[in-house]
Amino acid sequence: MPESVFQRVESLLSQHGIRFHVLRHEPVFTSEQAARVRGTPLASGAKALICKGEQGFVMFVVPADRKLDSHAVRRAKGWKKLRFATPDEVLELTGLAPGSIPPLGSLFSLPTHCDQRLAENEVINFNAGDHGISVSMRYADYLQVEKPELGAFAE
Repeated sequence: MPESVFQRVESLLSQHGIRFHVLRHEPVFTSEQAARVRGTPLASGAKALICKGEQGFVMFVVPADRKLDSHAVRRAKGWKKLRFATPDEVLELTGLAPGSIPPLGSLFSLPTHCDQRLAENEVINFNAGDHGISVSMRYADYLQVEKPELGAFAE
């Protein structure tokens, strides 16, 4: 039986010796619901967005209280085109529904680009492959494991 995405997240973090906390909760479908059920600030949510740029699909990770700034991304990357992946494309790339994707593009062979403002949180929180499972970990540990490209990608 293949590993679930949650099991892959657990394995990745454990292999790197990263301390993390798992919270199982009622299914949540918005960043606001997730922050409420976790009892954490909205800004600490690491929202993973899959987009298609000129070189293919990529993951952008932004604080949950912000939106992707497509103009800033296109300027920074020198791209003329950028769009969000469709729900079917997200499912094909990750095996997951939007809203349950962990901010670890490496698990899906996707380059990861993280908005630098996520660093304003010592601890980040995210859904881990399931609308009812959240992981909490130090932002510094996230950088160590994922090594995302940092930039100003959110507004």
